Amino acid sequence: MQALIPFPPLSPDIFSIELGNFTFALRWYALAYIAGFLIGWRLIVAAVRRPALWPGQTAPMQPVAVESLLTWIILGVILGGRLGFVLFYQPGYYLANPTEILRVWEGGMSFHGGLLGAAVAGYLFARRNGVAPSAVSDSMAMVIPVGLFLGRIANFINAELWGRPTTMPWGVLFPGYGSICPIEWEHPCARHPTQLYEAALEGLLLGLVVLWLVRRRHALQFPWLITGVFFTVYGLARFVVEFWRMPDEQFLMRHPQGHVLTLGDFGLTMGQLLSLPMVLAGALLVALALRRGRQ
Repeated sequence: MQALIPFPPLSPDIFSIELGNFTFALRWYALAYIAGFLIGWRLIVAAVRRPALWPGQTAPMQPVAVESLLTWIILGVILGGRLGFVLFYQPGYYLANPTEILRVWEGGMSFHGGLLGAAVAGYLFARRNGVAPSAVSDSMAMVIPVGLFLGRIANFINAELWGRPTTMPWGVLFPGYGSICPIEWEHPCARHPTQLYEAALEGLLLGLVVLWLVRRRHALQFPWLITGVFFTVYGLARFVVEFWRMPDEQFLMRHPQGHVLTLGDFGLTMGQLLSLPMVLAGALLVALALRRGRQ
């Protein structure tokens, strides 16, 4: 008999309150976003209070300015993440149902879209406040792994974004549609817990690498270095995990094999296709930052 791990009795809602015909619910996914933003804010504040970490022994901004940066980033992540999901993964569905684009609370956020939104927001903040774009970018890259870790844990609690079928003993029997596997697959159907793979690689591992570089190697003194490391490590981690991650149902209706680009017997998923430019851009930024040295 196949060894597997039953999905624990977890609810997407932390609590819910019914007020007549209206129900208010605080979801783990929303809490992950809130906690990620708040922890990231405090980490950046702590960093700018230590001028020795920065080029020229001078912090790029005052701690009070980080609150304004947080506001810009929140707007960028939400708008970019939602629009990225709509354009990258389900354009046909939302073109036919445009009013559902605004229903962010039902889920459907793209990390790559959120990253683009955050990049635009960070650049606008830097221009408006006279802060070096590299300092804003490195500050954001330093704390994003915290949000990634919390977000992937929330994805697991929501029993979403699970992986492909597996016979490995750590395969998880997800509820609902996640328990349905191809006809040739023996039931019950366990799947790779790819949310936890991503939490470990994109969140924990990447966060530890960035923390070590900042604390031990004074990486913030090399403009764009932390940004480059983030792009490179995240892109590689996401590319690898995509081999075991299952695309969403609407995406599979358009691409039954889960690939958007097929090269002979090899195919690339949308996540892999979007991650490749990140890896290339990250490697280029690391090389340029090390070449230019401390500033």
